[in-house]
Order: sequence, then C-alpha cells, then structure tokens
Amino acid sequence: MKKQILLLAAMLVGSFAGAQTVQQGTVTMGPSYANQVYFKFATPGVTNAYPHSSWDVAFYRKSAMAFATRINDAKGIEVYQASNTVSNWASIDVSQVANWTRLYNSDIEWTKGAFDYGTATYGWGEYNMANHHVTGSIIFVLKYPNGTYKKFKIDDFFGGYTFTYATWNTGTSTWSADQTKVVANATNPNHIFNYFSLETDAAVTAEPASADWDLIFTKFTTDYPMGGTTTKYQVTGALHHPDVKVAKNVEPGGVMNTANLTFAPAINTIGYDWKTFTGSTYTIDGSKAYYVKQANGTVYRVVFTSFVGSSTGVITFNYQDVTSALGTVSFEDKIAFGIYPNPSFDKKINLIYDSKENMDANSKVSIYSMTGAKVFETAIETAQGFYSRELDLSALGTGIYILNLESGSSTITKKVILK
Repeated sequence: MKKQILLLAAMLVGSFAGAQTVQQGTVTMGPSYANQVYFKFATPGVTNAYPHSSWDVAFYRKSAMAFATRINDAKGIEVYQASNTVSNWASIDVSQVANWTRLYNSDIEWTKGAFDYGTATYGWGEYNMANHHVTGSIIFVLKYPNGTYKKFKIDDFFGGYTFTYATWNTGTSTWSADQTKVVANATNPNHIFNYFSLETDAAVTAEPASADWDLIFTKFTTDYPMGGTTTKYQVTGALHHPDVKVAKNVEPGGVMNTANLTFAPAINTIGYDWKTFTGSTYTIDGSKAYYVKQANGTVYRVVFTSFVGSSTGVITFNYQDVTSALGTVSFEDKIAFGIYPNPSFDKKINLIYDSKENMDANSKVSIYSMTGAKVFETAIETAQGFYSRELDLSALGTGIYILNLESGSSTITKKVILK
C-alpha cells in the first residue's frame, strides 16, 4: 500500500510538471531604452513602463526605521559629495566638481543608493539621539547630462524625507532660490520607493505596486570588466524585486538542469551579460538560464532569446513555471513527498511523505496564495519514517496555492488546486 501511495504521488507530481508550458515574454523599452519596464510572470503580456526622464531621486518608503535614497543613473545623472558641512550650502562652487567624490547606486541591493555612500555615519546624515531623527550633514551636487548642476541635501528623515535643492544659473553664476520638499513614507503605501523630479518640482509615480512586478528592465551602473580590472559603466539589463531570489545556471544545449541551483538575493543576478555586442548586433547566450524564485516559492526558468538594441529596446525571453519540477529533485536523497487528491474538490488533501532520516525539529508545511500571502501553516512529524496526514483547507477559497514543505534550509514546493 505504501508503495502504491508513493507511486500515485509521483504520478501526480509528474503530470503537474508536464502541465507547465513555455511562454514568451516581450519587453519594449523604446528607442534609446527610454523606459524602465516592470514585468510580472503571473500576468503574461502585461508590463508597466515609466519614462526614465520622469524622475531624479527615489526614496525608500517600506520602513519607518530604514531608509535609502537612489539617484536616477539611467537618466545619466551623476552624484558628487561636495561638502560634509551643511553650513557651506551657500558657497558651493560647481567649478570644483573635479575635486569631489562621485557616488553610485548599489546594483547589489536596493537599499543602498548613491546618497547612502556619503561620508556621514548614515551616508548623508547623523542619528539624533534626542528626537530619533536622522539629520542631514552632507551636501551633494547633481550633474545632469545637459550640463545642469543642482545642489541637494537631505535635511531630515523621520517617517519620510525632507530635502532641499537649488539649481545653478550658468548665466549669472549664482544658485536659484532653495526649494524644500517633503516626501512622506505614507505616500503610495503599496510601493517600495517614492519618486521625485527636481526638474518639475513634483512627486511622480515611476513603479507599480510591489505585488505587481518581479523584474525591472532598465539602464543601471555596474562594475564592468575592462582591461583586466573593472570600471563603473552604464549597462542595460534586468534587476529583480527585493523579495525575489535568482539562481544563474549554465545549461549546455539548453537542457534544464536543476541539481545544484544556488539562489542569490543580489538584485543584479540576471544583470546584463546574457547578451554580447558583436559590433553591429547582439548575440544571446542560450546556455544561460535564470531561475527566479518568488517569496511564495514559485520558481520560473527564464532564457533570453533576443535583444534588438537601442533602435527599439525590444527584449524577448522564454519563461516557464518549473516549481513542480524542482519539487521532484529537492530532498531526493532524503525524502519522498506527495499530495493527493490534487485537484481537491472538497478542499481536503492528504500529505504523504517518507523520510529516510530524521528531519529538522522545526519542519513544517506552509501554504501560500498566489499573491504571496501565507494562508495556512502546520508542524509535521520529523522522525524517520512514513507518514500520511489529512489537511483540512476548507477555510480557503477555490483557486491555486503553493505548498512548501520546509525542513531546515531545504524546501519542497508544489502547487495545490482547490475546487
């Protein structure tokens, strides 16, 4: 009986893996890569595009205790630390730009922007123990591609950002009147960043809700290999959502191989080097596959197929939900695991697993909705042996869910359908 149940589970897993079809994704950044384009795998054919020209500074808004401020390097704006004394604000001289330190956004993590690399304790400011604010102590100068200069300082952070800026008038060699603005974290509560244009003096929207994207296709600055070393250089490619992890895998002949995937949080894991410029066109390395793992455990395999270049900014790639396929190899030397019936018409499923050794004491089963919300969790038996357990999911609505069996650092992920 035990073998029959495990065979049934294996058959269910196999049929689930086979049901996932390869889809084509298309992203259009526009001529000269004019737009930053957000893509979500669960909504094929739907992208959100925003002009790079629409914003200058981005403010991280997800926490009252954490902050980050990024420059729009895709727009070609350069950031310099001009002074570590705010009392020098009136005397900032743009002719000294060659003597200032240029600062860059991190392309490893979203929460390290150019302004966060200033010489103050917190990049641009110092923590005030009396009122628990971060108070600005650094003056920055922004240099635009057209030669415009703006001086900029973050005055205060406390549940939002207060900042001041002014524009250099080349005709009179003077600064314009100061503009002081406030961007509250409470603005755009479903977003990761709030955005502001120093050219239009207004807040703008330049990203969709956090739940509505997995990848952003954009221009960004990276450490580019050149002449045996690296140099800061603007590239075009993909960065991923902060809640996503990505594994890069070389798969000769394009044959999927998931035996040794290592998922990394670095947002540039996909990056730009899946393509190579050959002097007139771009070639794609079809042996490079990227496994994009969402917070709910869903994994998509991505293989790029074309990159037109700056004439249209069109990028195409194939992607496939391989969650079930990964589930068949996870724990393969330690545990056999299955679910039946699947689909379930009475919202009750049987969880069956056969562990060849003791599992982690905190092993559990968690179920997530397709939006990433955890909707069910239960501890499971961890001693070596065979187990069959019914899970009553009648409190959940009909639909598709992600079930994770977690033991220590290892996870098996499967889809569950409730009718």
